[in-house]
Amino acid sequence: MPRLRLHDLRHTHASLLLEERVPIKVVSERLGHATPGFTMATYQHVLPGMQADTSRVFAGLIRSTGFNPWRGR
Repeated sequence: MPRLRLHDLRHTHASLLLEERVPIKVVSERLGHATPGFTMATYQHVLPGMQADTSRVFAGLIRSTGFNPWRGR
């Protein structure tokens, strides 16, 4: 079994929280980062999948309102 460092657990902790949509500011504070921007730069590899998920959620919200930008409501 590979040796597990505290840094590895910290990185896993942050990645899992971000994947569960915990706000970046909250994750940043938990890690003790100076700014959420630093956290975003460090964990940007987690964000692409979240972008696709967010697009699907938004599309569902728009569909549920019946809004059609080409013909209005």
